[in-house]
Amino acid sequence: MHVHGTPIVIAHRGASGHRPEHTLEAYRLAIEMGADFVEPDLVSTADGVLVCRHENEIGGTTDVAAHPELAARRTSKVIDGVAVEGWFTEDFTLAELKTLRARERLPQLRPGNAEFDGRFEVPTFEEVVALVQRESAARGRTIGIYPETKHPGWFQSLGVGLEEPLLSALERAGWTDADAPVFVQSFETENLRMLRASTRVRLIQLMESSGRPYDFARGGDPRTYADLARPRGLAEIAGYADGIGPDKALVIPRDAGGRLAAPGTLVADAHAAGLLVHPWTFRSENHFLPAGLHAGDPAAPGFPRLHGNAEAELAAFFTAGVDGVFADFPDVAVRVRAALA
Repeated sequence: MHVHGTPIVIAHRGASGHRPEHTLEAYRLAIEMGADFVEPDLVSTADGVLVCRHENEIGGTTDVAAHPELAARRTSKVIDGVAVEGWFTEDFTLAELKTLRARERLPQLRPGNAEFDGRFEVPTFEEVVALVQRESAARGRTIGIYPETKHPGWFQSLGVGLEEPLLSALERAGWTDADAPVFVQSFETENLRMLRASTRVRLIQLMESSGRPYDFARGGDPRTYADLARPRGLAEIAGYADGIGPDKALVIPRDAGGRLAAPGTLVADAHAAGLLVHPWTFRSENHFLPAGLHAGDPAAPGFPRLHGNAEAELAAFFTAGVDGVFADFPDVAVRVRAALA
């Protein structure tokens, strides 16, 4: 497709279109569907163990609210400048978290996933590493791991930094260099620079379509993600990371009518700086798709959750030369990649 070889399919939080996200079952199914990497988001427990949740607030992704013995743990915090209310992983030991069960985060859009509520544990990062290594050996192909450090500055400030246990786990797995089947990603920049000083595994600078890295806000750096996405910013990123994980709108914007427009220059600019490009997130439901790719009758009550032409969107991005995609439905991404090969 381009000089960087075959694009990779990254199972976003596992096969999260098919099973509740960040569960061993979601990761296992993603591997079965042909994903090259599974993506765990990492947060910490009170006792410093890395677990896989989209956020440290777990009210929406576990059954914690149904545990009367844990009701008193409900609290409010200001995390990275945002007021959040609920239950937080850093207030539970691993043993306590293991009493909880995962719930579907988007039950209105994914009622099929909600049928699995109550069945799966909150996995530790170590359990995901073990799964990936086991499945790689069983299938005779290398499956990689693509962890994201969530709110790294916040966890550092609590004394349960994510980076040290992450590096220890990667070391135990034998993954310490650029050839390892690992990408570590973050929306912040300081922790990636810190990681670069202590590991050679590949690092990815995540980028939102608006706003700025929280460590910039904290440190008074006026630059935004938009600045980082320009050639000068990309050259700076290349000094500490191997690639970027942009919001897909930074790669192919949508026009005023919500349709896919022409690709911008980000892929070419990033490649010129020596960076890989892995945009997020590809999802099949009408709710997430560009206009013109929807299926069914917009007036029908179930319209947002119907699956539209996700294949066309993925094909546009593969054709634009991206090096990988974050997909909730890795089966669809694998299928489209094969069709284009």
